[in-house]
Amino acid sequence: MNVDYIIVGSGLAGIAFCETLLKHGKSFVVFDDGSQQSSSVAGGLYNPVILNRFTMAWKANEQLELALPMYASIEQKLNLKLIHKQAIYRLFTSIEEQNNWFQACDDPKLSEFLSSRLVQTKFGHVQSSFGFGEVLHCGRIDTGLLSVAYKAYLKQSGQLIEASFEYDQLKIDAHSVSYKSLKARQIVFAEGFGLQHNPFFKDLPLNGTKGELVTIHAPDLKIDFVLKSSVFIIPLGDDLYRIGSTYNWTDKSNEPTEKGREELLWKLDKIIDCKYTVQKHLAGIRPTVKDRRPLVGRHHNYNHIYVLNGLGTRGVMIAPYVADQLFRYIEEGQALTKEISISRFA
Repeated sequence: MNVDYIIVGSGLAGIAFCETLLKHGKSFVVFDDGSQQSSSVAGGLYNPVILNRFTMAWKANEQLELALPMYASIEQKLNLKLIHKQAIYRLFTSIEEQNNWFQACDDPKLSEFLSSRLVQTKFGHVQSSFGFGEVLHCGRIDTGLLSVAYKAYLKQSGQLIEASFEYDQLKIDAHSVSYKSLKARQIVFAEGFGLQHNPFFKDLPLNGTKGELVTIHAPDLKIDFVLKSSVFIIPLGDDLYRIGSTYNWTDKSNEPTEKGREELLWKLDKIIDCKYTVQKHLAGIRPTVKDRRPLVGRHHNYNHIYVLNGLGTRGVMIAPYVADQLFRYIEEGQALTKEISISRFA
């Protein structure tokens, strides 16, 4: 079987690259063994503003221009509801934070996304002595539904191979790669934290950061916006809310921990004062890089082997952008943005 591309991994990076290939009429197959969970358990927020410092996220405008049309296209193709437009309210804890917010509102880069109107509404069970700032043009992508549905779509179209990729079976020649009965022009590794086992790219500085989330049932909370404080509170409907997230730089397992649960609930209890029950507790390893930029590019020795990884905590926004960058690099010879190219670690 001959294809244009083999893709290893079907997280957000892999899905975005699949969509890019489909848009350009390229053939491909995807390998996925279900070992990586960070995309499916992510909060899924798309938000152009870093809310701890009130600054613009890296290349946020360029990313949103590609991301929202891509997810809308998938919605239409798969007949799903993936995009949930929701305001984000940043809970202020002091007058100083209010002042910093209003100062940020005067920045031309941020003014489109930060409302200069202080939200002073009292929400019954939210501790809000200093009010809220509202972030505009943001929302949530249902990454759990996207992950499951996209794999089903690939499987139905005969493009998904549910198996671990055996690196020692990859054969490389001057013009293509082959893997068992497959032959492809190019291979792209989009394995998330699984990259640590990849002999071609394992030396890249992919650190991996464990994140844990809980889903709670809180019938009395009644908020329809995403609340950002020491944790995010993300409404899912039916009085369910996703609470996240933790950051653990040493534990590299996908297993939820009691310590992570306790940390999330301790922070949550400082924000809300209503009763709730925990419904789910999930964990995954985010593919994070020491300089907080993605890992994109060609192997230094092999012309047909590529990496697409390191999306970190903002994979929903970054994935379509880096997928487009990689495609144009391979097919059109367009240079990669220096900040994402793996040549920075040469």
